Amino acid sequence: MVKDKLFPWVSVVVLSVILLGCMFAEVLMTTDPTFLNLQCCDLPPCREFLFGTDPLGRDIFSGIWYGGRISVTIGFLAAAISTFIAILYGTLCGLAPGWLDRGMMRFLEVFLSIPSLLLVLFLQAILGKANVLSLSFVIGITLWPAIARVVRTEVRQLRSGECILAAKAMGCGWGHILRWYLVPNFLSSICFMVVMNVGSAIAMESTLSFLGMGLPLEVISWGSMLSLAQKALLTGSWWIILIPGAFLIGLLMCLTSIGNALRRAADRRERKI
Repeated sequence: MVKDKLFPWVSVVVLSVILLGCMFAEVLMTTDPTFLNLQCCDLPPCREFLFGTDPLGRDIFSGIWYGGRISVTIGFLAAAISTFIAILYGTLCGLAPGWLDRGMMRFLEVFLSIPSLLLVLFLQAILGKANVLSLSFVIGITLWPAIARVVRTEVRQLRSGECILAAKAMGCGWGHILRWYLVPNFLSSICFMVVMNVGSAIAMESTLSFLGMGLPLEVISWGSMLSLAQKALLTGSWWIILIPGAFLIGLLMCLTSIGNALRRAADRRERKI
């Protein structure tokens, strides 16, 4: 019981440290993370290069904090895009008449049947060369269906409430009802899913970079750093894989822990109701 209560707070502290380090990367960076020092390629961790260097001679310590900023930005942008789409779509389903709701839910089921990674690869291939905005967009528009289903369920339960009926009787528009009456009531139910989507987006960006479809090498992110993993395995440069991978896994574990804590809190509130 003590561990269950403590662990989310430990995750919050670790996550805060990582986010603050990425936010103030310029303070922590020892060298320019984009500088190609060809005389110091594949160096193991040492006093000059705390986390070693990659095959291009770039300082991994500086790249961790600078690249983490890019990865976290993609994660939050993608989660914001997916949440916005999910709220709009789920609310429309919840307020729509039965025949339209059934049609929209069938579309949602078809969308869910498509593997997310395959869809992201297809959309990114259409858009061309990847950048932060394009990756955030294509990842964001693949992560919304699960949240939309929860929003739709919550809206169908809320739409017959007295406050909603009174707002409609007073002539309030759909946007006003959504903002002031619907979102505050179902926001707690989707908070943990939004947090989990941040982690999913960061993991997907890393996967795309590993497959060669993510950010180019000149744009440093945790994913683009891990894209050198195959070459690192051949040369025995363990630090190129282990250090960025440890930061990525640590961030994902913190987000998962916080998301689970939010889900348990939401479940307890529902049981009390």
